[in-house]
Amino acid sequence: MNATDRTPADLLRSALAADPGRPLVTFYDDATGERVELSVATFANWVAKTANLLQGDLGAEPGDRLALMLPAHWQSAVWLLACASVGVVAEVGGDPAGADLVVSGPDTLEEALACSGERVALALRPLGGRFPQPPAGFMDYAVEVPGQGDRFAPFAPVDAEGPGLVVGGEELSYAELTGRARQDAEKLGLGEGSRVLTGLGYDTWEGLSAGLFAALASGGSVVLCRNLDQVSEQGRAQRIESERVTHTV
Repeated sequence: MNATDRTPADLLRSALAADPGRPLVTFYDDATGERVELSVATFANWVAKTANLLQGDLGAEPGDRLALMLPAHWQSAVWLLACASVGVVAEVGGDPAGADLVVSGPDTLEEALACSGERVALALRPLGGRFPQPPAGFMDYAVEVPGQGDRFAPFAPVDAEGPGLVVGGEELSYAELTGRARQDAEKLGLGEGSRVLTGLGYDTWEGLSAGLFAALASGGSVVLCRNLDQVSEQGRAQRIESERVTHTV
């Protein structure tokens, strides 16, 4: 990857330029049997559409705080990169009452209503499906995002030294996040073509790094597994083989 990249959005642009067709995120939900594979190009397209929704329809600006109330999921990864593209601070599991915007999964809608700003709900259904009945007080992400533009340009440059991510009570700038992701990739021995399988949640830096940022910083890819504890040892071994996994976390 480009050594001059200083934000997650920079890392994604470099990955797109290097090899848009390679897998970036392969997602499993072992409670539902869902499997989704996103190439760099497909993932970047979702990020662009989401960033346009965030900046345009939701009126988010650099420095705004977004409470991200989502589990480890491919759509959560998209939102993290969309926030970084706009300059919005993603507070993973943040307090919606103190946030400018909130993005919630189906299990935290009642809590998310505490946000006085814009509210977005994700059904987290297979293939990014919408809610059967839109939740009151929320924009349904799956309804709104398909019509957004496929290319994104921020209204204002993103400050790499500005706040970018809050997780586990720690705030990181985009530059700190990117640097730490590179360090983690080096510790794990990740490089171009590496495939990392992880069942960690996104509520800690370790989970975010293993499930997205370290692979993105190294030219690798992620096999992100939700509810992995429901898979037998034999099932995990078969997945490691079928997905050509090189590292497990």
